[in-house]
Amino acid sequence: MPGAEWFPSVRLNYAEHVFRNASASRPAIIFRSESGERRQIPWAQLAAETAAVAEHLKKAGVVAGDRVVAFLPNIPETVTAFLACASIGAIWSSCSPDMGAGVVLDRFKQIDPKIIIATDGYAYGGKFFDRTSVVQEILDKLPTLQEVVYIPGAHAEKIPDWPKIVRWSEITAQQAELRFDRFPFDHPLWIVYSSGTTGLPKAMVHGHGGILLTQLKTQQLQHDLRKGDRLLFLGSTGWIVWNHLVGGLLSGATIMLYDGNPMWPEKDVVWGLLSKEEVTHFGCGAAYLIGCMKAELAPRESLRFDNLRAINSTGSPLPVDAYRWVYENVKGDVWLASVSGGTDIASGFVACAPWLPVYAGELQCRELGVSAFAYDEEGKSVLNQVGELVVTKPMPSMPLYFWNDPGNKRYLESYFDHFPGVWRHGDWIEITDRGTAVIYGRSDTTINRNGIRMGTSEIYKVVEAMPQVADSLVVDLEFLGRPSYMPMFVVMRPGHPLTEELIGAIKQEIRAKASARHVPDQIYEVDDIPRTLTGKKMELPVRKILLGQQIDLSSTKGSMANPSTLDFFIGFKGTLGSLNP
Repeated sequence: MPGAEWFPSVRLNYAEHVFRNASASRPAIIFRSESGERRQIPWAQLAAETAAVAEHLKKAGVVAGDRVVAFLPNIPETVTAFLACASIGAIWSSCSPDMGAGVVLDRFKQIDPKIIIATDGYAYGGKFFDRTSVVQEILDKLPTLQEVVYIPGAHAEKIPDWPKIVRWSEITAQQAELRFDRFPFDHPLWIVYSSGTTGLPKAMVHGHGGILLTQLKTQQLQHDLRKGDRLLFLGSTGWIVWNHLVGGLLSGATIMLYDGNPMWPEKDVVWGLLSKEEVTHFGCGAAYLIGCMKAELAPRESLRFDNLRAINSTGSPLPVDAYRWVYENVKGDVWLASVSGGTDIASGFVACAPWLPVYAGELQCRELGVSAFAYDEEGKSVLNQVGELVVTKPMPSMPLYFWNDPGNKRYLESYFDHFPGVWRHGDWIEITDRGTAVIYGRSDTTINRNGIRMGTSEIYKVVEAMPQVADSLVVDLEFLGRPSYMPMFVVMRPGHPLTEELIGAIKQEIRAKASARHVPDQIYEVDDIPRTLTGKKMELPVRKILLGQQIDLSSTKGSMANPSTLDFFIGFKGTLGSLNP
């Protein structure tokens, strides 16, 4: 590792295994939106529409290995499009429509897509967000695109004036035979993106076989997902949990898609859906459960959850008091399973098992086939103390490679530079002597906002393009028991003081050109940004200072171009008690 090869003689297709579970007695998909819309997609309809889309893609010139990208919300059409791509060996990649054009282009421009499937808007919190101009900018800057497949947004009024546009409804009205081309185990299935702390996001390629094996293992053995169960996982198409949710089809479960704000128009709307739709497995970011706890919701007082067996929490650490809230206010015998993995492996490192006890604040076990440990700074495995999360043996769902990464240079630097031959993930973890685990947060400078991992460079690109801002630094202070708190520090250009009006303008610029998740909690003015002698921003030392972690100040300042700048952050640490939730 790296370079392990799995089952080189096997040929298979991910989508073929999905449709092995087709059933006339239960739906494949149930869709609900925040507006109350409900759609039920039978297996026969999913098969027919998948076949029609696959046939259209082939007629449009898409062959195995070509990239098809999507700019779509969490709707049934997105699932259909993905399965159609998988069936013919095209490589899928998606972004959520709440992402700005620059963020989407940073991803899609790397992979030269041939087809884009896009919507012109989405609804969230009772508002409609028109994305027509965003899609137009994406089209203008992706010269390899040969066609736009259009799916109307929730409140679209007219067909956009995009070039080479084809309506989804026209494609799915055609009839075709559902076929599956079989490929080698490591044929690319999709490209997903994790943060690029410097430079572009990492375009990670996963294979048909690795994802197939891993999703079956994770869902059936770790999560006890059975044929006929109903799985709802809150998440956008830009988060790897969407891929996990679609994988529920492999186990014969009905997957439930929810599109919209999970706490609008009422804060308990999702709990009502879980009860009414008889959901057996519910997944969400830890931030959602924490939000429900802070809102003092008590779903069990008015709702029944007879079918609900498991709640999965991921994205960030789940504090002990959130466990208590679930058992007291949702269901006393539900299986609350905190899990931790990553986009990088499209799965979990440490997760859950149905036959093990639940300890509040802890993850039940390592996942099967995952050689996960906590390493100290010398690269030695430690128990009952915090260390770096590492994996010492290969997993079938590790990335095949990064797209457009000659010699695997960036891939090796991302995971294998710190401990040669060992995968370092970038999380703080404690492995207990009883085999459970505690995740404390990121050990590097990656931003983790409600489970979506982002690179600081995506924010700098927007902020430092503003004429009033000379320089900036942002850190995410997520840690165990504390939700993500992300302050930004800016150096202003002469004649441009940091006013409340300008703070609002900076946040709006980030929201428009990156996404709402990239917007910092608060913005502060500083005289200068700490930098190394080679000019790199010193995000990690600043983050450690603000989290109260140990840092050798004399050594750190000795490697700096402007050592006095750390004094501000040492003083600022004392104010975080009132500022940090």
